[in-house]
Amino acid sequence: MRRLISSGSSFERDIGYSRAVVDGDWVFVSGTTGFDYETMTISDHVVEQAERCLLNIEKALLDAGSSISDVVRVRYILPRLEDFGPCWPVLRRYFGDIRPAATMISAGLSDPRMKIEIEVTARKASPDKDSPPQPLPSRRRSRSRQE
Repeated sequence: MRRLISSGSSFERDIGYSRAVVDGDWVFVSGTTGFDYETMTISDHVVEQAERCLLNIEKALLDAGSSISDVVRVRYILPRLEDFGPCWPVLRRYFGDIRPAATMISAGLSDPRMKIEIEVTARKASPDKDSPPQPLPSRRRSRSRQE
């Protein structure tokens, strides 16, 4: 069953996306920036933005019935490569124990105030340890043959 999670950000409404999508055991969290969605403000400092990104992601995961400890994949996008190193202590605090697969990309972001964007994929822990988690949703659509 597919369920959409919203943070209430005006970006979601204006652009047409969800903060997160839950599909079975999987939670796909959109690229998340350092905006405080209640005030729609953003810090000038990359480390503070990284912390706010992760707080926003943590809330989306909780709303989806998941948590940071369920994250299996993380992508970091920063316009300035040299800003990544200062963020490491914050990233390690959230991901150091779970060590998800990770990629860092240097690319422009949609607003020059944004210094980092973080995207995660999580797989919810199965409540019944004996039942296997659901497989990753297929991206292929079945085609019916016309006869």
